[in-house]
Amino acid sequence: MKNKYNMTREDNIFFAKRKLADNIYKSANLEGITITLEETYSFMNNVSTGNISVNDMLKLKGLKDAWEYVIHHITEPLTMEYIKKIHFEVCKGQNIKPLGDFRDKGVGIMETNWRPKLPSECDYESELKELLSIPGDLDKCISIFCWIQRSQIFLDGNKRVANLIANKEMIKYGQGIIAVPAKKIGDYLTKLIHYYETNDMNNLKKWIYDNCIDGI
Repeated sequence: MKNKYNMTREDNIFFAKRKLADNIYKSANLEGITITLEETYSFMNNVSTGNISVNDMLKLKGLKDAWEYVIHHITEPLTMEYIKKIHFEVCKGQNIKPLGDFRDKGVGIMETNWRPKLPSECDYESELKELLSIPGDLDKCISIFCWIQRSQIFLDGNKRVANLIANKEMIKYGQGIIAVPAKKIGDYLTKLIHYYETNDMNNLKKWIYDNCIDGI
């Protein structure tokens, strides 16, 4: 998989900050949070439109706080403990338990009968290590993005965590930003379900490569 961008880390951080509201808007919609781009900009500027529920406000705040954490910890090694920390930041205040730790029960996935394994049945450390050994930087980041979503490591917020973790690595390697366009979420979810059911991420990765990578 050929890299699309070759930005310096500093330029990529600057680009991520400029695109922060857009990325939070797209990440929120991917997670099923109904919000417009204009409302996201208002939220980022501490202006209330009166159209966002308290629960969605908490989710947006979690995304904003987690992005700030990521930007300030770009160089920190990617570990499962780091991923847990991002889950804590993303989901704090939202009555999600366990918070910042692996889920302790099974979960169902909409539109499929497939069920992810329990964390106790998985070896996330070795799986992450294998992903981090992928030679191509962009390939590595997209693969991590897909893997976190399918693993369903946490009880809630897995897509948000996947987006933040993948973008941490994207920025570190100067690869731009991953964000699923709001208008293409339906197509994305169809390919995501296929990946869930087959454990073959190749088609999903190509779709992400073609539709979701932004940079300068």
